[in-house]
Amino acid sequence: MDNPIEQTKLRRTFSGPGVCASITPDTSMHILSQHEVEKLCDASQGGLHEIFRNSALAVLTSGNETDDTKAIFSRYADFDIGLEQRDRGVKLELINAPASAFVDGEIIQGIKEHLFSLLRDIIYVHNEIQDNAKFDLETSDGITNAVFHILRNAEIMHSVEQPHLVVCWGGHSISDVEYRYTKEVGHQLGLRSMDICTGCGPGAMKGPMKGAAIAHAKQRIKNGRYLGVTEPTIIAAEAPNPIVNELVIMPDIEKRLEAFVRVGHGFVVFPGGAGTLEEILYLLGLLLHPDNVDVPFPLIFTGPKQSENYFGTIDAFIKQTLGPKAAQRYQIIIDNPQLGAYEMNAGIQRVREFRKQTRDAYYFNWHLTIDHEFQKPFMPTHESMAQLDLHADQPIHMLAANLRRVFSGVVAGNVRTQALNAIEKEGPFQIHGDATIIKLMDELLQSFIEEHRMKIDQQNYKPCYEIIP
Repeated sequence: MDNPIEQTKLRRTFSGPGVCASITPDTSMHILSQHEVEKLCDASQGGLHEIFRNSALAVLTSGNETDDTKAIFSRYADFDIGLEQRDRGVKLELINAPASAFVDGEIIQGIKEHLFSLLRDIIYVHNEIQDNAKFDLETSDGITNAVFHILRNAEIMHSVEQPHLVVCWGGHSISDVEYRYTKEVGHQLGLRSMDICTGCGPGAMKGPMKGAAIAHAKQRIKNGRYLGVTEPTIIAAEAPNPIVNELVIMPDIEKRLEAFVRVGHGFVVFPGGAGTLEEILYLLGLLLHPDNVDVPFPLIFTGPKQSENYFGTIDAFIKQTLGPKAAQRYQIIIDNPQLGAYEMNAGIQRVREFRKQTRDAYYFNWHLTIDHEFQKPFMPTHESMAQLDLHADQPIHMLAANLRRVFSGVVAGNVRTQALNAIEKEGPFQIHGDATIIKLMDELLQSFIEEHRMKIDQQNYKPCYEIIP
């Protein structure tokens, strides 16, 4: 009988530039049913194989400095992945996989683990969440219940730990100075025994993890957590960086964002582009909800001296669109990693006391109210983008929800294959709304373009949107 923990067996293929390999899991996902294998391998059944294949390719290209998803898929057009269900466990078959995922004939261990995390989450969501009466995805409670079960199945939530998980947001296209700063902030957080959660990609998602890993080594912390949270439409542009040691794939952007705020105890925002603004607006929209006024939620915007104008622009945009109450929910700390980490540590202690008093769990923020408008999946299309309500005569948290959708659409138009194809065919998304809001948004997006924050390779960047006064 073969050992289910056998080493990866690799063989070169003669049909393409890649590598063929058979891989078995070390500790998880040993067994799948024949029905599950058929679903994952049959491209005609709901597109599950395409999702699995494309996401697996993203994991295998981890470390590649590009966010051009169309170029990645074109370069590895002959890549495929299959499964074999044996009596003694499941085996992945990689065909023409990127050679960078292998060293001396063996797949890199972290990449191997990420592939099986991907398999675990895609199977679970498809079998247990979708079309399951237990999860009413048309209601707020039902969506939160689904998020909880996905995270629990991935063993992300640790019930015995004190609050110390810091979510770090920021762009994948940042300057070297900004990247070094994210590492130093992560280092200071790690020295204070805090773990890191990010969107799992490069840039500001990798830097804090790298810094924290060094700090954890100094403090002899052997179980440091570097949690990456992603979803299938973004993973190709932001492949999991090598430091991620826990990976979870949520089914869509909105559930990914909810996962961050349910498991995180504090948030640090570094410089970024449209995706970072989407995250900021999502979180501020939640904190502006009347039910969340008294919920402590440490939120720090920080960057090096060179990023001071960037955060000044973000601060002005928030104050002029969402008002002073929104600005009261965050601190801006410039060029001071130690102060940022100190303030975050103090903020998380307030979170701990609040959770203790309200008997809320440390591992999942049940107390936070999330309006259904923040949970409904938003599919950026020409029609949906043009119909967004971008007027001031609505509750502030609802304006934040719609502003968030604008930036989500811009992200999609920059890196997501479906939106890229639609824009190539029909032209840029058109954005309408209140003249003042539209003008502020146009100025902010233009500043991102001028500072090369939209994409990693932005030499020939063409806006995927058009502001209509």
